[in-house]
Amino acid sequence: MIKTNIWTNKYFVALMAVIACILWGSAFPVLKISYAELQIGPSDVSARMLIAGARFLLAGLLVFLMQSSMLRQSIKVKRENLLPLLVLGLAQTGLQYYFFYNGVAAVSGIKSAILNSVGNFFVVVFAHFIYADDRLNPGKVLGLILGFGGIVLVNWHPGTAIGWSFALRGEGFLILAGLTSAVATFWAKNLGQRINPITVNAYQLTLGSLLLVVMGLPTLLNGGLTPTPLFWVLFFYSALLSAAAFSIWYLLLKHNKAGEVAIYRFVIPISGAMLSAILLPGERLSLSALVALLLVAGGVGAVNHWKRTAEAMRA
Repeated sequence: MIKTNIWTNKYFVALMAVIACILWGSAFPVLKISYAELQIGPSDVSARMLIAGARFLLAGLLVFLMQSSMLRQSIKVKRENLLPLLVLGLAQTGLQYYFFYNGVAAVSGIKSAILNSVGNFFVVVFAHFIYADDRLNPGKVLGLILGFGGIVLVNWHPGTAIGWSFALRGEGFLILAGLTSAVATFWAKNLGQRINPITVNAYQLTLGSLLLVVMGLPTLLNGGLTPTPLFWVLFFYSALLSAAAFSIWYLLLKHNKAGEVAIYRFVIPISGAMLSAILLPGERLSLSALVALLLVAGGVGAVNHWKRTAEAMRA
C-alpha cells in the first residue's frame, strides 16, 4: 500500500493555508487594539519594535516548548545550520517586520494594503525562474489578477484617491518588506528540506526577534509603556498565532511548490478586513469586501484547477 502525505493533499493544503492566513489576518485588529491600549503614537518606532520583538521572541520560545515537550522532537541543529537560520530569522522576522511596521506608519491604509501584497507576486514570479516545476501558467496568472483585484476592491473607498507619491520610508519600506518576505520564503523552503520545518520556525522566530528587541531597548529602558490586562491577553494571543501560523506555513512549503502555496496569502488582507469590521469600533463589512472574497476564492480556484488539469494530462 502506498502511503500518502497529508501535507500534499490539495484539500488539506488549502484548509491549513487558509487557517494560517486567517490567523495572520487577525493580527491587524489585534495590533490596532493593542496600540490603542498602550497609546503608541505613529512616530514611536522604538515602542512598536519592542512590542513586535517581544511578541516574536515569545512565539519562538513557545514553538521550542511545543516541539520538545509535546512532540518529543529534538530542537538541536548542526552547527553549520546556525548561520543560515540566523539569516532567515533576520529576514523573515527582523527586517520584514521592521520595514512593514514603519512603512505602514507613513503610508495611507489603501496604499499599505495594496503594497503589502507585493510579496505574493514576488514569490509566484520568482518561483517561475527558480524552480523548473513551478512555472507561471494561465491559472496562476488569472489567480494573481483576481487576488490582487480583490485586495484593491476591499480597500477601495469611493471618493478617495490612491495617489502615486513615493517615499523610501513609506512606500519603499512596504515594497522592501514584500521583497524580504519573498526571499525568506525560498530560504525557508530550502532549509526545510534538511531541517524539521518546526525547528526552522522556532529558530527563525527567536533569532529574528532579537533584532527587533534591540531596536526597542530605548522604550524598554525608559519604561515608556503601561500595559493593561487587555493588552496582555492580546499580546499572548498574537504570540500564539505567530507560532501556529509560521509552523503551518513552513510545513506547507516543505511539501508543496512555493508559488502554489503563496497564492493563499491573498486571504490575509481579506480576513484582516473582515475581522477588523467585527472587532474594531466604526468598522463595517461592506459589499465590496464580500465581492473581494469571491474574487480571491476565484483566484485560488483558478490556480488549483489548472494544477489538477495539468497533472491529469501528464498522467
